[in-house]
Amino acid sequence: MTLGPFATSESLTMGVELELQLVSLSDFDLVPASPDMLDLLARAPFPGNVTPEITQSMIEINSSVHCGHEGLVAQLREIRDTLLAAGDRLNVGVCGGGTHAFQQWSDRRIFSKPRFQEVSQLYGYLAKQFTVFGQHVHIGCRSGDEAMYLLHALNRYVPHFIALSGSSPFLQGSDTSFQSARLNSVFAFPLSGRAPFLLSWNAFAEDYFERMAGTGIVKSMKDFYWDLRPKPEYGTIELRVCDTPLSVERAAALACYLQALCRYLLAGNEPAPREDDYLVYNYNRFQACRFGLDGTLVHPQRHEQMVLRDDILATLKRLEPDFEALGSTAALAQLRRDIEMGSDADYLRRAWREGGSREAVVDAALERFRQPEPALV
Repeated sequence: MTLGPFATSESLTMGVELELQLVSLSDFDLVPASPDMLDLLARAPFPGNVTPEITQSMIEINSSVHCGHEGLVAQLREIRDTLLAAGDRLNVGVCGGGTHAFQQWSDRRIFSKPRFQEVSQLYGYLAKQFTVFGQHVHIGCRSGDEAMYLLHALNRYVPHFIALSGSSPFLQGSDTSFQSARLNSVFAFPLSGRAPFLLSWNAFAEDYFERMAGTGIVKSMKDFYWDLRPKPEYGTIELRVCDTPLSVERAAALACYLQALCRYLLAGNEPAPREDDYLVYNYNRFQACRFGLDGTLVHPQRHEQMVLRDDILATLKRLEPDFEALGSTAALAQLRRDIEMGSDADYLRRAWREGGSREAVVDAALERFRQPEPALV
């Protein structure tokens, strides 16, 4: 079994996938409404793509391919408004957030799709516990070698995206003390983590993947739950560590941050990635999940310790020319405002304190998704 050729894409184009919660407006629990929602949405043109996810209380939306912030955020807003209108007809709420505040995994239903049924058979209860909600970002690459270079050059920045998107402080009705508890569910899968350190597409596709396929463990790239993975059929790399933000505006800004970083790295502004960079990878990732913007990052090559918030702000400063060249200065302003305002996890914890109930947390997530954030320039 082979992966086939790496499709050619326009470098630095981007696309976004968002996994979203379907919520009962009577008790604020998750509701198995995706079959009805998908049926309703199929009756008229949809501004993007919408598909089922592994359990019936989830859906996934996909944007088109975009070059800059303006088109991406406009489409995500149109998708949001279309979903909200459909939800209103079904009496179903739609929202972001990496986890639902109090749903019980045992109540979930696996969506009737062969791949989801296979995953459920293989992973047992983990499949239902995978009712967590993430944002995936695709960045176009001109070649497989470019994809593999970016895959590893980005390793030190993975904690940035975890911290910026953290929106899963609650799980099964309890405060986890994490900013992103969602990723702990992902780490339970045996093929999670990071890709092997290979910088050549041929070495990856013809050696590593073929040997893995020969074991019978994997059949396609979908079987890898890596933080970053190549997607040869699209000609992209895919970042998978982000919680789904509470607003589509934050989701668009995160995608543009990845796009700007890739432009910066492809220009040769940093030393080439090394295998030893991964010595601190798991520690840095844990810090971002646990403490978010207040976490401690260890630079993989200089071994200096820094606060994640400070490192992100310094990186955004370095990337100002890249954001400007890509026409995404509004995304840069959004990111800086998000850091100043605090994470979505902080917002949900405030809702818990002020509302006095777990239902108040879900209600706050529903309201944040419904209300557009003001435009920034």
